[in-house]
Amino acid sequence: MERRSFLRKAAVGATAAAGAASVATPSLAADALPSLNWRLASSFPKNLDTIYGAAETFCNRVKELTEGKFNIRPYAAPELVPFNAVLDAVKDGTVEMGHTASYYYYGKDATFAFDCAVPFGLNSRQQTAWMMHGNGMKLMREFFAEHNVVNFLGGNTGTQMGGWFRKEIKSVDDLKGLKFRVGGFAGKVLAKLGVVPVQVAGGEIYTSLEKGSIDAAEWVGPYDDEKLGFNKVAKVYHYPGWWEGGAQLSFYVGKKEWDKLPKLYQAAIETASLEAHVNMQAKYDARNPSALARLNQSKILLRPFPQPVMEACFKAAQEVFSEEAEINPKFKKIYTDWVAFRQNQTTWFSFAEDTFSRFNSTHKLK
Repeated sequence: MERRSFLRKAAVGATAAAGAASVATPSLAADALPSLNWRLASSFPKNLDTIYGAAETFCNRVKELTEGKFNIRPYAAPELVPFNAVLDAVKDGTVEMGHTASYYYYGKDATFAFDCAVPFGLNSRQQTAWMMHGNGMKLMREFFAEHNVVNFLGGNTGTQMGGWFRKEIKSVDDLKGLKFRVGGFAGKVLAKLGVVPVQVAGGEIYTSLEKGSIDAAEWVGPYDDEKLGFNKVAKVYHYPGWWEGGAQLSFYVGKKEWDKLPKLYQAAIETASLEAHVNMQAKYDARNPSALARLNQSKILLRPFPQPVMEACFKAAQEVFSEEAEINPKFKKIYTDWVAFRQNQTTWFSFAEDTFSRFNSTHKLK
């Protein structure tokens, strides 16, 4: 199959799947297309091969799909900008692209969180379903347009762990005064219960825990956490990360740069972003089990958050939802659609998916 023929089909397929704006069949011959060199700022350190690696997967595929004419170079945080400054760098045209977690920008507008993860929200499959076949992509594209950014799916971690703690959380009272590396929506929810949320870049968490400037920290899950060595400075590993039931990453493209791209290159971005999206989730699912087993061998204390703590956090989350919806029309608009989708998804999953998973988890094949 010729490359141009493949890309024409990819453009149609990727656009239909993502629910994005229509991508026309390219009219330019490949040899007439311009050579472009872009920079992509990542929010993640290079040693985390899965979450940072999604940007590498994306850039490599764009290059392949355009026969080497469209080259995007990824830069790890903080080579170009700090981890939480990627949005502004893309919006302001400092870089053409970014790869980040949208809830890092919760302080600008809580609405950003819907493009990543919201406490007690959707798992990874449900988040992708909302984005691709619900109203998620439509609503988020409208929101990002106000920031001169076009957003694309950029991976998902799956449900994350609750983090590493110096002391076990046994009751709600244990949260009071806890300096916890957690940000955005989760930080605001936990603050209602006395937690002091602290936002620290991924590459700085270990040192912060080691020095005692924070009491606990969450990142992603066993595969990344083992690489970062958190088990050496905190022994209690709590779960689940109820604030990240399906944390979605995003690729950002500056609107002006996007509009200037040939249709063929736009199709390549659409296609490559979906490949990177699927690959990240698959890699985490494949790597996390063995990593957790190794962490267990290092004599960590693996503990679920107690039910009363979960209930208190759930109540606090609902209070934050209500408070934000009262003062933020953009948040309310998307929350109304999102919460209806969540209710339907959790009902459906409770029948087949959840029942099957619960049975399988207690019955091992020989």
